[in-house]
Amino acid sequence: MTGMTPRQRTEPVHFDRGELDRLLRLYGTFVAAGEWRDYAIDGLSDRAVFSVFRRSAEGPLYRIEKQPRLRSRQGEWAVLGSAGQILKRGHELAGVLRVFDRQKLRLVT
Repeated sequence: MTGMTPRQRTEPVHFDRGELDRLLRLYGTFVAAGEWRDYAIDGLSDRAVFSVFRRSAEGPLYRIEKQPRLRSRQGEWAVLGSAGQILKRGHELAGVLRVFDRQKLRLVT
């Protein structure tokens, strides 16, 4: 796909194995704490989305998005809240997932 612009992308964006492993480990931590109960993975034409749910019938509690076209700007990774607000954005997955560290500490108490 060398020389192609993001609009000419022919296949959906996906998480690689390492990214998916990190996301599922985070998910497992919150499932064990009883906070999250379901997840969904979407590979769209411009982004990959990992959504987590408190209940399956509700909208996503959080969305973790990978948007390669934003790599050179504000970063390809973002964590969005249930209302669509950006909670954290950055160039590295580990960095944006730190937004959940405060919640992990709260869950332990």
